[in-house]
Amino acid sequence: MLHLKKTVLAAGLAIGFLGFNTQAEESKYPERPVNMVIPFTAGGPTDNVARSLAEAMRTQLGETVVVENKAGAGGTIGTTHVAHQKPNGYNILLMHIGFSTAPSLYKNLGYDPVKSFEPIGMIVDVPMTIIAREDFPANNMKELVEYVKAHKDEVTLANAGVGAASHLCGTMLMSALDVDLLTIPYKGAAPAMNDLLGKQVDLLCDQTTNTSQQILGKKVKAYAITSAERSPTLPDLPTMQEEGFKDFQVGIWHALWAPAGTPKPVLEKLESALAGALKDPKFKERMDQLGATVLENDAHPAALQAKVEQQIPVWAELFKKAGVEPQ
Repeated sequence: MLHLKKTVLAAGLAIGFLGFNTQAEESKYPERPVNMVIPFTAGGPTDNVARSLAEAMRTQLGETVVVENKAGAGGTIGTTHVAHQKPNGYNILLMHIGFSTAPSLYKNLGYDPVKSFEPIGMIVDVPMTIIAREDFPANNMKELVEYVKAHKDEVTLANAGVGAASHLCGTMLMSALDVDLLTIPYKGAAPAMNDLLGKQVDLLCDQTTNTSQQILGKKVKAYAITSAERSPTLPDLPTMQEEGFKDFQVGIWHALWAPAGTPKPVLEKLESALAGALKDPKFKERMDQLGATVLENDAHPAALQAKVEQQIPVWAELFKKAGVEPQ
């Protein structure tokens, strides 16, 4: 009996010691670099946001934030990777609106968009731009509509892969124009843009974080922006509403998540670091240059959770109407 009591006592002390160590680790977090996974290729629009945010969060956390690109399957490969990482705050996910569209586009995600993650907060909202190769015949939106409808069997529309922001915008564009174009999916926005610049494809609808420099440098033709108002970065570019498409408005919001089960003290530090990073003057200046709106007031879990829950059924309905079948 005495031996049993000693065993029970030892076990209790061990459990208590482990609990103490866990709490101590959480209080010291982070003690090593934090890995920020971007489920898209390097050099793309989401990557541009991530690298600026990683630097701003480094200042807040006191540790390096390493950006890791895990591209493929419209962002679901990288997202699945983070969902299955140890929930200790050292692997976080920066994803965009595709987090809400993926459930309608893929049959077997490998994660649950609500149950597999802890929301940290919103980051930025980025409008889309409708652009074409430099020598495309149409010079404005009116001419674009006329040309596309007259040559719908010849015009090609690039995107960064199923579920990518450019795929979503391209789907909306075809629906608005009532045409079915030949879509060319790429493994990321960067190669899609490269082929547009190389005049291998005709059209692309992508985020200002990927298109602003090309538009300002007159390396592509630009027709419209999908925000409610004109962008200060691209003041000469009309909105889709101005061009007669009253319901065509889409912003590509970006946000931060951690794996489900991440301890609350760690989440609170990440939330605080995100909020501080969005106030960083250098980060805000960089986002202004890219035409992105910093979502300072929504840099918290409740705002992100509400956004995801609201967006999933909205996109499910849009894809259903467009006849898009899950892969």
